[in-house]
Amino acid sequence: MTGEFRSLPSVDRVLSDERIKSRESVYPHELLVSLVREQLDSERRRIASGKKPHTAEEIADGVLANMGSLEKPSLRRVINATGVILHTNLGRAPLSSEAIAAMETASRGYCNLEFSLESGKRGSRDVHAESLLCRLTGAEAALVVNNNAAAVLLGLTALAKRKEVIVSRGQAVEIGGGFRVPDVMRQSGAKLIEVGTTNCTYIADYEQAINDRTAALLRVHSSNFKVVGFTNEVGIEELAALGKKSNVPVFDDLGSGCFLDTAKFGLAVEPMVPQSIACGVTLAFFSGDKLLGGPQAGIIAGKKEYIDKLRRHPLMRAMRIDKVRLAGLSATLLHYLKGEAEKKVPVWRMIAAPVALIESRANQWAKAIVMQAEVVPGESMVGGGSLPGGTLPTRLVAIGKGEQTLVQRLSQQLRRQEVPLIGRIENDTFLLDPRSVLPEEDEIVLQALRAFSPD
Repeated sequence: MTGEFRSLPSVDRVLSDERIKSRESVYPHELLVSLVREQLDSERRRIASGKKPHTAEEIADGVLANMGSLEKPSLRRVINATGVILHTNLGRAPLSSEAIAAMETASRGYCNLEFSLESGKRGSRDVHAESLLCRLTGAEAALVVNNNAAAVLLGLTALAKRKEVIVSRGQAVEIGGGFRVPDVMRQSGAKLIEVGTTNCTYIADYEQAINDRTAALLRVHSSNFKVVGFTNEVGIEELAALGKKSNVPVFDDLGSGCFLDTAKFGLAVEPMVPQSIACGVTLAFFSGDKLLGGPQAGIIAGKKEYIDKLRRHPLMRAMRIDKVRLAGLSATLLHYLKGEAEKKVPVWRMIAAPVALIESRANQWAKAIVMQAEVVPGESMVGGGSLPGGTLPTRLVAIGKGEQTLVQRLSQQLRRQEVPLIGRIENDTFLLDPRSVLPEEDEIVLQALRAFSPD
């Protein structure tokens, strides 16, 4: 083995490879040396594990491959044909053309992020989305931060630290990724007071728990699960009325931030932000990148007195949103004000897509692949912590039924396309759902399917 170590080429020898030398005009010499040394270290580990060493040319190949990895962004566009519209692992809501254009404009050069064009003095970044949010929600004031978890944390820290917040035991939930409402509250310094039981909570439970240390009543929407059977929960109208009667603020964590009636599309009723504000809640918290269909953001809307306290809190600077996402969010909100969200916001375009159109597209997809495929009925999910258990009828392209090895090869090869195509596997069958793919992306799907080779 010692001889094999000695046979490794020197750094200079690998650098002398003509293919690597040709990259000297692209990369600094120090980076090339670093890449070569990393590859040689990898070879030493390979030899130590008992494997045969590579040749100098093969080592140079490895260096070139690593250069290619540097040049190819890790974060890439993919086509989501899983049928999960708000797929958290795939970036949640795709953005409208107008939102993307607004984000590009804000990215080029400078913008008036915190500059008043009217006075010529320093301004506030809050103004760019606040008026739109107030018009849409009916709230007195609004604030935008990094995400909804940050919004809730800011609200509790600023308004309930070292005090008590009353929440139904059935709403002390985990919101995904291991993040739990009790943990968020603990970080804020607020004390969680659970009332009721897992399946039944009544207004009297809240009322009996109110005392001099109560900072707020909190409703947390069960955005990613359902409790069925013998249940009772307190509606936001009743909770807001109790808050007003007891002079206790009411916080509503709505999660997905819905502004359209989901029942219209055959889905379960999702709490809508304007309804929450109309009921008289003190603060409503919701996401920008779920059913709202915008970029990642956490939005707080409600009473100006309380919003102003959040604005002044030191955490606000750590949680504030950047200019690019603020531009995209504002453009998305404008779609709702103009009454065009169903036609412009991709999430709602997908939800509203008629089954007949989906079936027509699925048939085109099925014809594009060289192996046998059939179009079958199926269900799409909204996903992303919205409408738990809610599905929409769809048509699926089913490929390679029962052929496990072939299905795995197909899934892998489609993921390796220039624009990866992501489907799902069920019962050893590869499934593609057109509902979560915009029609303008169909040509990419067809090219990927035509390129597949089962051999």
